Amino acid sequence: MAEQSLFPEIGEARLKPQLWNLWHGCHKKSEGCAHCYVYRRDAKIGVDSDIVHKTSSFGMPTSRDRYGNYKIPSGTLIFTCFTSDFFIEEADKWRNEAWAIIRERADLHFYMVTKRPERIATCLPTDWGNGYANVTVSCTMENQKRTDERLPIFASLPIVRKEIICEPLLERIDFRRQIGHWCSKVIVGGESGPEARTCDYAWVVDIRRQCLELGVGFHFKQTGAKFRKDGRIYQVPRQLQQPQARKANIDL
Repeated sequence: MAEQSLFPEIGEARLKPQLWNLWHGCHKKSEGCAHCYVYRRDAKIGVDSDIVHKTSSFGMPTSRDRYGNYKIPSGTLIFTCFTSDFFIEEADKWRNEAWAIIRERADLHFYMVTKRPERIATCLPTDWGNGYANVTVSCTMENQKRTDERLPIFASLPIVRKEIICEPLLERIDFRRQIGHWCSKVIVGGESGPEARTCDYAWVVDIRRQCLELGVGFHFKQTGAKFRKDGRIYQVPRQLQQPQARKANIDL
């Protein structure tokens, strides 16, 4: 695979965000969680991923240098809570403090992914209104069952910037024309790791077609480790999964 390209070469700038894992640990909630990378990594070092705990990085966005300046520069994209779920129940006791940090650093953009849209409404701060301008919430919808379950809830929530992420994409998904102006983008990707399930390129381009018809942005993030294209299954090394997706040149 190292010498074979599924798609022609194209160029693309890469974002360089920072990662803020303010708490760690989660509970497997749906089919997409079966081979969770957090569980896989924790198992290697003997950590119980089911135990949710506050981390030493909790105050990272507001940490300052010896001159009193924020260590994280203005305009940085912050991937938030990627080894847990920002809306998980055990974090209820810490979340108001987290919202205060996000509010203080209005000059940063916080990006969080959840499989728990049913909890969002009760977890929002009192001054949320229609949403903080510096927060994007992305809801995972890995198959048709979870799309039908989560999409109506997510669509109804007051969030300034919403995205949908179909990763790992486990089957063909029909959004039933329920996405539109409220959804800024749909992100699609396969599954990584030694037990990765197949991601079919036909499913990817079908989601793209729906996004094009409904005027929604689309991003093909990665192929995953096991990728089917034109009836052939490719085993894609981890370091090539995002580059191969970029070469498809199908983002909207």
